Amino acid sequence: MTALTDVSSQAAAGARWRISEVVFWLLALACAFLFPSRYLIMTDIVRLGLFALSLDLILGYAGIVSLGHAAFFGVGAYSAGLLALHGIINEPVIALVAAGLVAAVLGFLTSFLVIRGVDLTRLMVTLGIALLLEALAERFSDVTGGSDGLQGIEMQPILGLFAFDMFGKTGFFYSLIVLFILFLLARRIVYSPFGLSLRAIRNNPLRAAAIGVPVNRRLVAVYTLAAFYAGIAGALFTQTSALASLDVFAFERSADLMLVLVIGGTGYLYGGLIGAVVFKMLQEFFQSLTPQYWLFWIGLVLVVIVLVGRARIHRSVLFVPNLIIRQFVGRKAVVVPESDAS
Repeated sequence: MTALTDVSSQAAAGARWRISEVVFWLLALACAFLFPSRYLIMTDIVRLGLFALSLDLILGYAGIVSLGHAAFFGVGAYSAGLLALHGIINEPVIALVAAGLVAAVLGFLTSFLVIRGVDLTRLMVTLGIALLLEALAERFSDVTGGSDGLQGIEMQPILGLFAFDMFGKTGFFYSLIVLFILFLLARRIVYSPFGLSLRAIRNNPLRAAAIGVPVNRRLVAVYTLAAFYAGIAGALFTQTSALASLDVFAFERSADLMLVLVIGGTGYLYGGLIGAVVFKMLQEFFQSLTPQYWLFWIGLVLVVIVLVGRARIHRSVLFVPNLIIRQFVGRKAVVVPESDAS
C-alpha cells in the first residue's frame, strides 16, 4: 500500500504544471505576433516538434529505437493529400484525424515485428519498413504521383471558417493548436500508471514482466500511439504546404528527428519541442552563413553537446531565467529534465 501511495504521489507531482511550462506555451503563442513575417518557418518548427514528440514517446519512455519513423509521417502525409485531392474528406480537421488513424493502423501492424527484437534489430526493422514504403510509393506512381508528388492539392477552410493563406498564418495557428492538444494528451499519458509502466519497461523489461506488467501489450500500445502522432505531423505537413512527395519517406527525415532529440533530450516531453526550435534555428543560421557546409556546423554542435553534456548546457542557459523567476516566485521554476541530469 505504501509503494502504491509513493507511485501515485510521484505521478501527481510530475503531472503538476510548472511556471516554466506556462511561459513556454505563452512564448510560442507570442511568436505569432512578434515575428509576423516568419509564419512558414515557425509552422515547420511546430510540425517538427510534434514529429519529435511522437518519437520521444517510444524512445524516451519505452526505449524503442527507430530509424524509420518517417514511415508513419509519410503515410499520414499521403493520406491527407489523397483525401483532399479526391474530395473524399474535405474538412481538414476530420482528414487530419483520419490520416493519423491510417498511420496508427500501420503502426499497430508493424509493432509486432519491432517488439520482437532488441536495439540493433529494431533499428534495421524500422528502417526497412520506411524504405519499403518509399519504394512502394515510387512503384505506384499513378496513385502517389511518383517523384513529382501529388499535384493540385487544394485545402478547404478549417471548420469551414478559416482558409489557408499564402503567408502561413492560418497554418501556424492550426498547427500550434493541434500540437498543444496532442501534447496535453501525451502529458496525461506519460504521468499515468501506463506511462510509469513504460518507464519500468525501458529500465528493465524482465523485471517489469516479473512484477506483472504486460510488456508486449504496453509496447504495442505506445508504438501505435507514436505512429498516430507521426501521422498527424505528416498530415499537417501536407495540409499546410499543399504538398506530398516521396521526400516524406526519406531516411534524412528520420535522421534529422534523431538529431532533434539529441539536442533537446529524450524522456522529457519538452525535449523534442526545444530540440526542434534549436535545430531549425541552427539550420537556418548555418545555411545563411555557409550554404554548402551547414551540416558540418550542425555536426560540430552535436559533438560539443556530447562532450560538454546536455545537463550542464541547460544549467548554464537557464541560470539567469531561474535567478529572475526565483526573485518573484521564491523557488526554482525552470528545471533540468531528470533524464538529462543523470
